[in-house]
Amino acid sequence: MIRKMLLTAICTVSFGIVKAQIVPIVTEVPTVTSKKEKFYEQLPLVKNVISFAKDHLSTRYRSGGSTTHGFDCSGFTRFCFKHFGVLLPHSSSAQGNVGEAVTKKEAQPGDLILFKGQSAGSNRIGHVGLITEVIGDQIKFIHSAWNGGVRYDYLHASYYQRRFVGVRRVAHLLAEK
Repeated sequence: MIRKMLLTAICTVSFGIVKAQIVPIVTEVPTVTSKKEKFYEQLPLVKNVISFAKDHLSTRYRSGGSTTHGFDCSGFTRFCFKHFGVLLPHSSSAQGNVGEAVTKKEAQPGDLILFKGQSAGSNRIGHVGLITEVIGDQIKFIHSAWNGGVRYDYLHASYYQRRFVGVRRVAHLLAEK
């Protein structure tokens, strides 16, 4: 009986000490806005272009294609931007001259990402995609590839690292529309 009373007393005192040490809960949580969200807020049409591009995942590759029956790489980027009133040329090398050049570190969703064609030793642009996500130094892009049609890939993959040429910012063309 005395043990029960002592145990109860100890628990009561311990609970009082713990209760006194409780820190008040902060009700306001600071909002953290990522770089990507800030960019989308500035140009909401960028988010729409990327969303539209995602709607065409798995569409088959078709040489010279620029419709939902099949896309080549530049036909796909042209199709996506054309839906929002921006006309891009139908060649990856010509798309490499549109907009403004930005560094890989400055890349943002909505930018075009350019690559050499089949030969990594070439200097000619032969492939283009649309950047969908940038997290740290990881660049994710959507494109139409001969081996899989419209799909995602990452710049850090060795195949694309060896062929990387540059990034072109064309999102300001969306803002003008």
